[in-house]
Amino acid sequence: MKSISLTVAFFFAVFILSATIQDQARIPAGISTAIKSGNATELSKFMNSTVELLVLDKEDFYKKNVAETILKDFFTSHHVRDFIIRHQGGSNDAQYAIGNLKTETGDFRVHILLKKVGQDLLIHQVRIEPDNEE
Repeated sequence: MKSISLTVAFFFAVFILSATIQDQARIPAGISTAIKSGNATELSKFMNSTVELLVLDKEDFYKKNVAETILKDFFTSHHVRDFIIRHQGGSNDAQYAIGNLKTETGDFRVHILLKKVGQDLLIHQVRIEPDNEE
C-alpha cells in the first residue's frame, strides 16, 4: 500500500513539474494572434528595439519600426489564412516557436526567437521561409 502511495505521489509530482515547465516554455499568445490576423503593428508590440528579420529576400537586423513595415508588406502580399504553432520551448531567458503559416499565395514556416529584456520576453528574430514540405 505504501508503494502505491509513493508511486501516485511521484507521478503527481512529475505531472506538476511538467505543467510548470510547459507554462514557462510558452510564447505570449498575442504573438500567435498577431501573425494569425496578419497584423504587423500588433506583432511589433512584442519586438525588441532591433530585430533580425529573414523574410523571403530580406535578411538583416532592422529597427523595430522598419521590421514592422517589412512584415506589413509581407502580410499585404500574402494574406494570412491560418497560423498554427507546431513546436515551442526554451528556458526562462529565451523562448522559441516554430509554426506553419498558410496564406493565399502559399505556405510558410515561421521561426520566432524571444529573449528576456528586463522582465519582458521580446522578439529578437523572425524567420519566414517558404514551406517546401509537401
